[in-house]
Amino acid sequence: MRGERSEQSERSEWELSKSFMFEASHQLPFHDGKCARLHGHSWKMTVTFRGSQLETDGPKRGMLADYYDIGTACRRLVDGHLDHTHLNDLLPNPTSENISRWCHEWLVDNLLPKLADMLHSVEIGETCTTGCVYINERTTR
Repeated sequence: MRGERSEQSERSEWELSKSFMFEASHQLPFHDGKCARLHGHSWKMTVTFRGSQLETDGPKRGMLADYYDIGTACRRLVDGHLDHTHLNDLLPNPTSENISRWCHEWLVDNLLPKLADMLHSVEIGETCTTGCVYINERTTR
């Protein structure tokens, strides 16, 4: 009936995303083409958080999460492990798939607990036309 909403229709879901850029080199040791040679990219990492509960009190009232808190942890990852590095020093086979999974795992271990619970996905863009999204169903509601 118009004007009436069931409890199920009241359930809302939000997704927040924040992107970070970094420069890094890699080579794919098992590749049968030119990507086996040393080369670099301007990478883009996009993290997405999903949740249904907005903060109800305090300075973050009305927010799912604070972009500042997301940025603090993600900049530690980017600045400390990814930017201006040779990704083969981090992973033996640094494909976009392996990089996105590694970043997701690092973030789950290093984010504030509430943010870690809401981390839905990490997307790694290797070029402006290619990207890989890693979603770990264990950490996704």
